[in-house]
Amino acid sequence: MFMQFVTGFQIFSSAIQPPLWATSRCRIRTRCNFSNSSYPHQVLQYIDEECGDFLPWLRQKSGAEISSVLSIGKSIYGRSLFACKPIQAGDCILKVPYSVQLAPDNLHPSINSLLGQDIGNVAKLALVILLHQRLGEASEWAPYISCLPRVEDMHSTVLWSDEELKMIKISSLYHETLKHKAQIEKDFSSIKHVLDRFPEYFDGVTLHEFKHAYNLVESRGWVSTRGVSMIPFADFFNHDANSETDVLSDDFKQVSEVIADENYAPGDEVLIRYGKFSNARLLLDFGFIIPRNKYDQVKVEVNAPQNDHLHALKLDLLHRHTTPSLKDVNDLSSQENCFMVMEVKSSSGKGRGIPQSLRALARVLCCTSPQGLRYFLPLY
Repeated sequence: MFMQFVTGFQIFSSAIQPPLWATSRCRIRTRCNFSNSSYPHQVLQYIDEECGDFLPWLRQKSGAEISSVLSIGKSIYGRSLFACKPIQAGDCILKVPYSVQLAPDNLHPSINSLLGQDIGNVAKLALVILLHQRLGEASEWAPYISCLPRVEDMHSTVLWSDEELKMIKISSLYHETLKHKAQIEKDFSSIKHVLDRFPEYFDGVTLHEFKHAYNLVESRGWVSTRGVSMIPFADFFNHDANSETDVLSDDFKQVSEVIADENYAPGDEVLIRYGKFSNARLLLDFGFIIPRNKYDQVKVEVNAPQNDHLHALKLDLLHRHTTPSLKDVNDLSSQENCFMVMEVKSSSGKGRGIPQSLRALARVLCCTSPQGLRYFLPLY
């Protein structure tokens, strides 16, 4: 009887509410592809010739060795980083100075001064990327910009067509995607007059191009003291939900670094964890999902049917006895009649079980008489 009141199991959990997360992101692979969460590290690889000029450029620009133990290659998951020497847990495997990271403050002051207060760091950094894309080989960042994925290689739901979005229409991920697309369109409208003021850099820039640059920042950026930063080379790492490795930033040393959390043999793919994200969050921001994701969640929305003769009374109880909605670990907002279920507790004791508040609400919604509602009221 409870199930008749469940309007949908929404594959959502938390996603891009604030534009950036305090964890890394990497290039997107195939749409709805299963990422490499529980795969062996040894995978088919070959040298990524498209980035042949990248590492020499990065070393020269930074004036320091970025990594002596990592090489850029390609696997069945796309561009990847591999160990070229033995790596031990605790080794520092990557150091990228702040001076070779792209951030909103790289935007020329003459452009930045024209932007309104409502334009956030992600949109500003997207403009930085657009500018260097337009400069082409004349850009000092050309070797890095040329390594960024093209729009056809990115599969965040924000970039899906209307026809493709119909496949997830019953989920809250669909609504979150629409909300996020609307925000990007709003930002583009707010900066359009700035683009028109600098035709030498932004002539003919379309919403589609801006959306691509925006998603590049969201899928490859780290929250930093500069707002948000794109860290060349570090954003070639692929995601492993079981990894404990993250990108760490040292403001005193002005450097971002990666410390290995396990041993790697030469030829192993080296992985990091973008964050403790559900599949909905991964699909929204990065364009892939992973099997057996231990951080996956299901959003359950429960409503009283409009034709329920106790509809008004039940809604009144809901509004008077529920706590304010909160954001979960994935930064996705939820409504007071929505519940995040991670893993239902099994006979072995694994999982968190169905939230007690969800059980209480379901019982109230299943009531068929005012007397029944008065009986269940203490549950709130």
